[in-house]
Amino acid sequence: MQRGKLSVQTGNLLPIIKKWLYSEKEIFLRELISNAFDAINKLNRIRVSEEIRNGDDLDFAINLKIDRENGILSIEDNGIGMDGAEIERYIAQIAFSGAQEFINKYEQSGDRHKAGIIGNFGLGFYSSFMVADRVDIDSLSYRGDSAAAFWSSDGGEEYEIGEGQRARRGTEIRLHLNQESRDLLDKTHLQGLVRRYCDFLPIAIQIDGARVNRESAPWTKNPSELKPEDYQEFYRTLYPMQPEPLFWVHLNVDYPFQLQGILYFPHLAHEMDLNKSEVRIFCKQVFVTDEAQELIPKYLTVLQGVIDIPDLPLNVSRSYLQNEPQIKKIAQHIVKKVADRLQEERTRNAEHYRSIWNELAPFVKYAMLNDEKFFEQARGALLFELAGEAEDRPAERFVTLDEYREKTREKLGDRALYVSDLRAQAGPLKLLRSQGLSALLLNSMIDAHFVQFLESKEEGLRFVRADAELGEHLVDQEHKPSLADAGGQSSEERLSELFKKAIANDKVTIRVEGLRSDDIPALVIFPEQMRRFSEMAAMMSRGEAPPMPLEHTLVLNAKNAIVQALGRPAIISSEAGPSKQELIARQLYFLARLAQGAINHHEIEALLDASYAALARTL
Repeated sequence: MQRGKLSVQTGNLLPIIKKWLYSEKEIFLRELISNAFDAINKLNRIRVSEEIRNGDDLDFAINLKIDRENGILSIEDNGIGMDGAEIERYIAQIAFSGAQEFINKYEQSGDRHKAGIIGNFGLGFYSSFMVADRVDIDSLSYRGDSAAAFWSSDGGEEYEIGEGQRARRGTEIRLHLNQESRDLLDKTHLQGLVRRYCDFLPIAIQIDGARVNRESAPWTKNPSELKPEDYQEFYRTLYPMQPEPLFWVHLNVDYPFQLQGILYFPHLAHEMDLNKSEVRIFCKQVFVTDEAQELIPKYLTVLQGVIDIPDLPLNVSRSYLQNEPQIKKIAQHIVKKVADRLQEERTRNAEHYRSIWNELAPFVKYAMLNDEKFFEQARGALLFELAGEAEDRPAERFVTLDEYREKTREKLGDRALYVSDLRAQAGPLKLLRSQGLSALLLNSMIDAHFVQFLESKEEGLRFVRADAELGEHLVDQEHKPSLADAGGQSSEERLSELFKKAIANDKVTIRVEGLRSDDIPALVIFPEQMRRFSEMAAMMSRGEAPPMPLEHTLVLNAKNAIVQALGRPAIISSEAGPSKQELIARQLYFLARLAQGAINHHEIEALLDASYAALARTL
């Protein structure tokens, strides 16, 4: 047995590896299994044109063996193998001058994440020293005239090398585990690590002779080879406790970069966690990381699935992706493919797309708000729900913005009417529908921002909530104002005077109109921009209810029986305090606000007092 010295200063290098990767020490298993897989792949290419040792040994597999008694974990393959000279070249001379260069960069840099190992010169094998006090290599080359070779090191600068005992082609790496890593001798724990990192590697990985990985990676197949059930089964493999996905995007790119993967749109039963990506990044079917911030923009983190990049530039520290131009190009391509897939689903599977739109809407709108290019790419996939349409008629219930504007342009011009609360804005919505007009339902938290965004992107477009103005579509143009009575006052003037006195608030404008429906006594109209400002302020104050805009309009319906009765000359009463008409007027005002959710808890008491007083006058 000969002794040698590593050609770089491993007295500096190996402690750095151990310290740097300590938080993810199990990464060594990924590296050693990947090396074994590469050795088998190389042999498969060579045997096409050359004679190989053990030519009938073609049942390729990677076998992990547990020796609890001696604290040894072995990783064995029947691939290309190495002779003594190759071990000297590939193991002892770890990447020549590049290693020394790395040490210098590491010692000079205050940011360890900027000095990469694997991405620069490939020290995957040396990650084994994070878990082992000593590492042995026993290897036999595919060449028939070569002898078995043995190499051993405790992680210091010196190593032993000599003739090995191996009789079967391939390589066995034996790790003499340190005390902190003896958990790797637990079969269940080891199975979990294999499945985490190498579950989809296209070769059998065995633990003590029993296969533990799936081998098949659906994302490497052509989309035409897969059925919907295949995609759904793969999703259940990745996320076993979640409901079926809404639909998916299959990525398969060869130029100008290589990219494969399957991304899923999940059910959004809870709020989006925009700080955690559930997309798993692979390199040649080996798991690398689920920290995909550079590849998956924050607004797409709701997506789930896998992305495989064969030429992935890695940084050994926690396997973070490096922020380079190629990665940015890949990220842009992923965004475009997601936008294209949304439009494709809306066009080809319109019924299904409408059925899932309400779950997709927050994601799509959030993405558009964050990326104008995504808005341009996915604009055709944007749908709006029409307020009050029957759920069993989805074809009539959902429209694009262009479809809505075309349908309403004659009556509304460039306005788009909407409601944010079906119950609170039921009165104005009823009036609209009675005139054959429809309103968009915009009732999610993101819509307050989204309507302003759309107004900035769509020329001339103006969103107006149904209770923000009293347009021709709500007013009965044939209704005639009443004539003045003997005292010189019209009904409209008496109503205005009565309500001003009852409400006693000069910020409230009283307006008497004949509405198209007789059923509604009164409506409260809030100016659109003022109400938006009020709602934005509420959002800034941690979700509290928006305050009532100080300036607003009370519209009294001159065609309603209650309002008509209040507009008649009052009988003079000897009772002290507010008249019965004033009490009813005050009650109508509060009820109109209550119907639109515009009354706070402090004013409930005033409403109750007015109601009780009005009831008492009827006895």
